[in-house]
Amino acid sequence: MSFPDEFLWGAAVAGHQVEGGNTGSDTWFLENVTPTVFREPSGAACDSYHRWREDVGLAAGLGLNAYRFSVEWARVEPAPGVFSAGELDHYEAIVDHCLAQGLAPVVTYNHFTSPHWFAARGGWLDPGAPEAFARYCDQVTARFGDRITAAVTLNEPNLTRLLSWMDLPSFVREKEAATLEAASAAAGVPRYRAANVMLPGEMDAMADGMEAGHRAARAAIKARRPGLPVGFSLAVADDVVAGDDPGVRDRKRAEVYERWLRLAAGDDYVGVQNYERLHYDGNGAVPPPADVPSNQMGSAVEPLSLAGAVRYVHGETGVPVLVTEHGISTPDDRLRAEFLPPALDGLREVAAGGVPVLGYFHWSLLDNFEWIFGYGQQLGLYAVDRETFARTPKPSAEVYRSQVISGFSDTSSPAGLA
Repeated sequence: MSFPDEFLWGAAVAGHQVEGGNTGSDTWFLENVTPTVFREPSGAACDSYHRWREDVGLAAGLGLNAYRFSVEWARVEPAPGVFSAGELDHYEAIVDHCLAQGLAPVVTYNHFTSPHWFAARGGWLDPGAPEAFARYCDQVTARFGDRITAAVTLNEPNLTRLLSWMDLPSFVREKEAATLEAASAAAGVPRYRAANVMLPGEMDAMADGMEAGHRAARAAIKARRPGLPVGFSLAVADDVVAGDDPGVRDRKRAEVYERWLRLAAGDDYVGVQNYERLHYDGNGAVPPPADVPSNQMGSAVEPLSLAGAVRYVHGETGVPVLVTEHGISTPDDRLRAEFLPPALDGLREVAAGGVPVLGYFHWSLLDNFEWIFGYGQQLGLYAVDRETFARTPKPSAEVYRSQVISGFSDTSSPAGLA
């Protein structure tokens, strides 16, 4: 079975992780306070703010027909209500270049990072946060919303809740709290808050703000372009039951996904971002066998986790699924190259079974800045030299290219959701 003509084959990047020099953002501020939970600062990242044409060209060279990237809110709105025409020009140029290269632009409006001023107000805890986000989304959509294929309002608003189910050392939580305390002091505000470093006691309140933010953003985008598909991306592990007691697995699903699946049911699609399969018996997580390959997060390499995650999310929401991220964190590209074909075969089977799968975006096009892990994790199809920024294709890039070619039933047909 081939995917349909309109299927989106893409690769994904995110502004802060590849652009470099995002000095007006909350994440840049958090990276550079003392103490900080971030392993290292993002610095110049992959220098994609200047090399974006090269990166779009890499995606086109893989035979893809779509490219997911994010607009950096901190650049576009450096002060409340003040919008940079030059930065909007910059992102509009990326959109237009994607189209010129035969790539459908899928644009993420907020990929974790927000302006420094937004975090200084308390981030998503601020009652005015949804309105501020909608104002920014309106400006972006007004500028080039008529040329993009899909809008992703928020990236993984459930991620910190998902991570709370992982066996992270206690010092990580302590370091996160110390980072926010240091940032609050450095900014001279009562609470400096960001979407990718959260205190456990504030996760529900932050989620309330992000949920309201998505609703407000969706309304603002639709007001400008009613036909533009709007959704958000969700971090989804393929959670499976080991044995016959689903209690723990079901409790995790309720805590991590339930509210967001209800929200997504009112959208045009839901973005699924999957990296692993996790097993739970009646007592908790079941560790993977010692003799199976694992990724850099310590979980087993399970290519069919994507199929399981997509099937689950569609079953709960009833809306089409767009795989906005999927990949594997490993320095061993042989694992990535072996992982991709069976993962995509599993996705084909899900689609053949009736689940409306709109597209697949591999994370990531480039080895990039992976948040608190810095440059210590590799998920790219291209390696990036940390000094020269030269991009070098890995063998997995050719594997993905061959999968894309075999997956099209008509490679001459441009893809799109609208």
